[in-house]
Amino acid sequence: MLIENRFLKYISFLISFIFITYVIYIIISSFSIVKNQFIDIGDATYVNQVRTDDYTIKLANFLTKDCKSDINCEVQSILDFVTKIPYKINESIARSSKQVVEQNFGDCDDKSNLLISMLKVKGYEAYFVLVPKHIFVIVNLEQKLQNLKALYINEKRFYILESTAIGSKIAFPLKYNFNEIEAILDPFKNKKLVINKLEYR
Repeated sequence: MLIENRFLKYISFLISFIFITYVIYIIISSFSIVKNQFIDIGDATYVNQVRTDDYTIKLANFLTKDCKSDINCEVQSILDFVTKIPYKINESIARSSKQVVEQNFGDCDDKSNLLISMLKVKGYEAYFVLVPKHIFVIVNLEQKLQNLKALYINEKRFYILESTAIGSKIAFPLKYNFNEIEAILDPFKNKKLVINKLEYR
Protein backbone atom coordinates (compact mmCIF):
# COMPACT_ATOMS: atom_id res chain seq x y z
CA MET A 1 0.00 0.00 0.00
CA LEU A 2 2.91 2.32 0.84
CA ILE A 3 4.55 1.59 -2.53
CA GLU A 4 1.32 2.37 -4.38
CA ASN A 5 0.88 5.65 -2.50
CA ARG A 6 4.48 6.66 -3.22
CA PHE A 7 4.00 5.81 -6.91
CA LEU A 8 0.79 7.86 -7.08
CA LYS A 9 2.55 10.72 -5.32
CA TYR A 10 5.34 10.74 -7.93
CA ILE A 11 2.83 10.52 -10.76
CA SER A 12 0.84 13.46 -9.38
CA PHE A 13 4.07 15.49 -9.01
CA LEU A 14 5.02 14.66 -12.61
CA ILE A 15 1.57 15.62 -13.93
CA SER A 16 1.66 18.87 -11.93
CA PHE A 17 5.14 19.68 -13.25
CA ILE A 18 4.07 19.03 -16.87
CA PHE A 19 0.96 21.18 -16.43
CA ILE A 20 2.89 24.09 -14.86
CA THR A 21 5.55 23.87 -17.60
CA TYR A 22 2.82 23.95 -20.25
CA VAL A 23 1.15 27.00 -18.67
CA ILE A 24 4.50 28.82 -18.54
CA TYR A 25 5.10 27.92 -22.21
CA ILE A 26 1.67 29.33 -23.18
CA ILE A 27 2.33 32.56 -21.27
CA ILE A 28 5.76 33.04 -22.89
CA SER A 29 4.35 32.22 -26.35
CA SER A 30 1.51 34.70 -25.88
CA PHE A 31 3.94 37.40 -24.79
CA SER A 32 6.11 36.69 -27.84
CA ILE A 33 3.10 36.94 -30.19
CA VAL A 34 2.02 40.24 -28.69
CA LYS A 35 5.57 41.60 -28.84
CA ASN A 36 6.12 40.54 -32.45
CA GLN A 37 2.70 41.18 -33.97
CA PHE A 38 0.98 44.01 -32.08
CA ILE A 39 2.09 47.63 -32.27
CA ASP A 40 0.36 50.73 -30.96
CA ILE A 41 -0.39 53.41 -33.57
CA GLY A 42 -1.82 56.42 -31.78
CA ASP A 43 -5.18 55.34 -30.39
CA ALA A 44 -5.23 52.07 -32.36
CA THR A 45 -3.25 48.83 -32.44
CA TYR A 46 -1.96 47.26 -35.65
CA VAL A 47 -1.61 43.48 -35.83
CA ASN A 48 0.69 42.12 -38.54
CA GLN A 49 0.74 38.63 -39.99
CA VAL A 50 4.05 38.68 -41.85
CA ARG A 51 5.69 35.32 -42.50
CA THR A 52 9.12 34.05 -43.57
CA ASP A 53 8.06 30.41 -43.50
CA ASP A 54 8.72 27.66 -46.06
CA TYR A 55 5.43 28.34 -47.84
CA THR A 56 6.28 32.01 -48.41
CA ILE A 57 9.85 31.21 -49.49
CA LYS A 58 8.70 28.61 -52.04
CA LEU A 59 5.99 30.91 -53.40
CA ALA A 60 8.38 33.87 -53.78
CA ASN A 61 11.03 31.71 -55.45
CA PHE A 62 8.46 30.23 -57.84
CA LEU A 63 7.14 33.66 -58.85
CA THR A 64 10.63 35.02 -59.52
CA LYS A 65 12.25 31.96 -61.09
CA ASP A 66 12.43 33.54 -64.56
CA CYS A 67 13.83 36.89 -63.46
CA LYS A 68 17.57 36.03 -63.57
CA SER A 69 18.45 38.38 -60.67
CA ASP A 70 16.61 41.30 -62.30
CA ILE A 71 15.45 43.31 -59.29
CA ASN A 72 12.63 45.12 -61.10
CA CYS A 73 11.40 41.85 -62.58
CA GLU A 74 11.39 40.15 -59.17
CA VAL A 75 9.49 42.91 -57.42
CA GLN A 76 7.02 43.38 -60.27
CA SER A 77 6.37 39.61 -60.55
CA ILE A 78 5.58 39.40 -56.84
CA LEU A 79 3.41 42.53 -57.04
CA ASP A 80 1.54 41.19 -60.09
CA PHE A 81 0.68 37.99 -58.25
CA VAL A 82 -0.63 39.85 -55.21
CA THR A 83 -2.70 42.37 -57.18
CA LYS A 84 -4.44 39.55 -59.08
CA ILE A 85 -5.86 38.18 -55.83
CA PRO A 86 -9.43 39.54 -55.60
CA TYR A 87 -9.98 42.39 -53.18
CA LYS A 88 -12.51 41.64 -50.48
CA ILE A 89 -12.80 43.21 -47.04
CA ASN A 90 -11.69 40.92 -44.25
CA GLU A 91 -13.60 41.77 -41.07
CA SER A 92 -11.10 40.06 -38.76
CA ILE A 93 -7.34 40.63 -38.30
CA ALA A 94 -4.97 40.20 -41.24
CA ARG A 95 -4.33 36.64 -42.38
CA SER A 96 -1.12 34.75 -43.16
CA SER A 97 0.38 34.43 -46.64
CA LYS A 98 -0.92 30.89 -47.05
CA GLN A 99 -4.45 31.78 -45.96
CA VAL A 100 -4.66 34.70 -48.40
CA VAL A 101 -3.49 32.58 -51.33
CA GLU A 102 -5.58 29.51 -50.50
CA GLN A 103 -8.76 31.51 -49.82
CA ASN A 104 -8.03 33.72 -52.87
CA PHE A 105 -9.14 37.05 -51.45
CA GLY A 106 -7.88 39.80 -49.20
CA ASP A 107 -8.08 43.43 -48.24
CA CYS A 108 -5.17 45.88 -48.00
CA ASP A 109 -3.92 44.33 -44.74
CA ASP A 110 -3.98 40.77 -46.05
CA LYS A 111 -2.45 41.56 -49.41
CA SER A 112 0.21 43.87 -47.96
CA ASN A 113 1.22 41.18 -45.46
CA LEU A 114 1.58 38.69 -48.31
CA LEU A 115 3.50 41.17 -50.47
CA ILE A 116 5.98 42.30 -47.84
CA SER A 117 6.54 38.72 -46.65
CA MET A 118 7.62 37.63 -50.12
CA LEU A 119 9.82 40.71 -50.53
CA LYS A 120 11.47 39.95 -47.20
CA VAL A 121 12.36 36.37 -48.07
CA LYS A 122 13.86 37.62 -51.35
CA GLY A 123 16.09 39.97 -49.38
CA TYR A 124 14.42 43.36 -50.03
CA GLU A 125 14.20 46.18 -47.52
CA ALA A 126 10.51 46.96 -47.34
CA TYR A 127 8.14 48.63 -44.89
CA PHE A 128 4.45 49.17 -44.22
CA VAL A 129 3.01 52.66 -44.54
CA LEU A 130 -0.15 53.16 -42.49
CA VAL A 131 -2.55 55.89 -43.58
CA PRO A 132 -6.22 56.39 -42.65
CA LYS A 133 -8.14 53.15 -43.38
CA HIS A 134 -5.37 51.82 -45.64
CA ILE A 135 -1.92 50.26 -45.71
CA PHE A 136 0.61 49.99 -48.51
CA VAL A 137 4.17 48.77 -48.94
CA ILE A 138 7.35 50.62 -49.84
CA VAL A 139 10.51 48.94 -51.10
CA ASN A 140 14.07 50.10 -51.51
CA LEU A 141 15.58 49.36 -54.91
CA GLU A 142 19.28 49.82 -55.70
CA GLN A 143 18.50 51.19 -59.15
CA LYS A 144 16.76 54.54 -59.55
CA LEU A 145 13.77 54.26 -61.86
CA GLN A 146 13.81 56.98 -64.49
CA ASN A 147 10.99 59.56 -64.46
CA LEU A 148 9.27 57.85 -61.52
CA LYS A 149 8.75 59.41 -58.11
CA ALA A 150 9.86 57.79 -54.88
CA LEU A 151 9.33 58.36 -51.19
CA TYR A 152 12.61 59.42 -49.58
CA ILE A 153 12.87 58.55 -45.90
CA ASN A 154 15.90 60.11 -44.22
CA GLU A 155 17.38 60.53 -47.74
CA LYS A 156 16.86 56.83 -48.62
CA ARG A 157 14.74 56.07 -51.70
CA PHE A 158 11.66 53.82 -51.49
CA TYR A 159 9.15 53.03 -54.22
CA ILE A 160 5.46 52.61 -53.43
CA LEU A 161 3.79 49.25 -54.09
CA GLU A 162 -0.02 49.21 -54.02
CA SER A 163 -1.31 45.69 -53.39
CA THR A 164 -4.99 46.45 -53.98
CA ALA A 165 -4.82 48.06 -57.45
CA ILE A 166 -5.07 45.44 -60.20
CA GLY A 167 -2.13 45.66 -62.58
CA SER A 168 -0.34 48.33 -60.53
CA LYS A 169 3.35 48.91 -61.17
CA ILE A 170 6.36 49.74 -59.05
CA ALA A 171 6.31 53.43 -58.03
CA PHE A 172 2.55 53.72 -57.62
CA PRO A 173 1.72 57.43 -57.08
CA LEU A 174 1.45 58.65 -53.49
CA LYS A 175 -2.22 59.50 -52.89
CA TYR A 176 -1.82 60.88 -49.36
CA ASN A 177 -0.40 63.96 -47.69
CA PHE A 178 2.51 63.52 -45.33
CA ASN A 179 0.33 64.48 -42.36
CA GLU A 180 -1.92 61.48 -43.17
CA ILE A 181 0.95 59.02 -42.72
CA GLU A 182 0.26 57.55 -39.31
CA ALA A 183 3.36 55.38 -39.18
CA ILE A 184 5.99 53.63 -41.26
CA LEU A 185 6.62 50.20 -39.77
CA ASP A 186 9.14 47.42 -39.97
CA PRO A 187 6.72 44.55 -39.27
CA PHE A 188 9.54 42.02 -38.90
CA LYS A 189 11.00 43.99 -35.98
CA ASN A 190 7.58 45.38 -35.04
CA LYS A 191 8.97 48.89 -34.75
CA LYS A 192 8.11 52.29 -36.15
CA LEU A 193 10.78 53.98 -38.24
CA VAL A 194 12.15 57.18 -36.81
CA ILE A 195 11.61 59.75 -39.57
CA ASN A 196 13.82 62.80 -39.55
CA LYS A 197 13.16 63.80 -43.14
CA LEU A 198 10.43 62.79 -45.56
CA GLU A 199 10.22 63.77 -49.24
CA TYR A 200 8.32 62.64 -52.31
CA ARG A 201 10.13 63.43 -55.51
